[in-house]
Amino acid sequence: MIEKLESQSDNVVGFKISGKLHHDDYQTMVPAFDAVIEKVGKVRVLCWFDDFHGWDLHAMWDDTVLATTHCGKIERIAIVGDASWEKWMATFCKPFQPLSKIKHFDSAELDAAWSWLDEE
Repeated sequence: MIEKLESQSDNVVGFKISGKLHHDDYQTMVPAFDAVIEKVGKVRVLCWFDDFHGWDLHAMWDDTVLATTHCGKIERIAIVGDASWEKWMATFCKPFQPLSKIKHFDSAELDAAWSWLDEE
């Protein structure tokens, strides 16, 4: 499930991601990206993983399409979560998002992740 989080900045969009993701979840996420990009040109993203169980096959494809079609329009990605694979994901994703700064934060650092996204 993807829950859109409220942001205080026009160029930042945040999501709480839990359970297993399905195609329908991307019908929430992609329009939120597109709305920010249309309004300000580039987007900064917070992905907070909370009890996340992965993707089904269609959602994995949706994630790939989102990453490839929006990669030049994402300035920063804050990955928030406590699992070791989430820390690894922040490092693994860097070559695939060469125009983006990517940083991992533990769940206790959620406020710091929002602040980092708001920095100039």
